[in-house]
Amino acid sequence: MKKLILIRHGKSSWEMPLEDHERPLTNKGIKNSNFIFEKIKKDLPERFLIWSSTAKRAHDTAKIFNEVLNIPQELTVLKNDLYTFDSGSLTKSIRNCKDTVPSLIIFGHNNAITDFVNTFGNKYIENVPTSGVVILEFEEESWDIIKNGKVIDTLFPKDLINAN
Repeated sequence: MKKLILIRHGKSSWEMPLEDHERPLTNKGIKNSNFIFEKIKKDLPERFLIWSSTAKRAHDTAKIFNEVLNIPQELTVLKNDLYTFDSGSLTKSIRNCKDTVPSLIIFGHNNAITDFVNTFGNKYIENVPTSGVVILEFEEESWDIIKNGKVIDTLFPKDLINAN
């Protein structure tokens, strides 16, 4: 069985004249990411690998995750191929994960994340929001043949904020 945790980067800023790859998180993006990651602790598997897009907003979101959960920053692997908005490219990256990895956590982008979840999950999600988390499980023992996954949990900032 494989577990995949997809995390969309926190809310980012369009205010500065920067290339898309270099856009930073907003204060709201930082706050929501901290809030979500405090709540995700109970859902984390024992062993996992962390991959992040090289985009500043995704990598900074991963840094917040590591900080909140006391995970050394150097355990996050930056991957250029995760700077994608295409679910086909995201699928290709996931399927290239080594089978010795039981659980994979990815910090990435939309529309790739939402489209991936709606292709491989058993639950339709209209949009995975910024700082949103979707946890899927696959029966397969090999990443390169994953197909029909089960969405076992979602964690979206609006749901948590509305619950308090």
